[in-house]
Amino acid sequence: MDASSLSRMVGATNTLRKTTDTVGLNKMTGKAADGSMFESLLNTAIDNIKATNSYLSDAENAEISFALGETDSTHDLMIALEKASTALQYTVAIRDKVMEAYKSLMQIQI
Repeated sequence: MDASSLSRMVGATNTLRKTTDTVGLNKMTGKAADGSMFESLLNTAIDNIKATNSYLSDAENAEISFALGETDSTHDLMIALEKASTALQYTVAIRDKVMEAYKSLMQIQI
């Protein structure tokens, strides 16, 4: 995984953390959450999913070119596979945390 994609994913996590902190602060002060905050969080999540799909596609292309004999570099193949695996694991972990937060919100009684 290259540094730019890793920094994007870490940035998304930090944005999520800041958003939850801000939402908690807004709840305490009685102010409504800003719609642009949700929009930026959603756009960051969509960008992360697109990056993950790109890594998965690159890994598949590397596997195909290796299988067809177009390349002999097992090193590049393994790098592409590990990038895809790491990005997918990160995306699944974020999804699980979001679903856990959603379930806890749904259990709140008003």
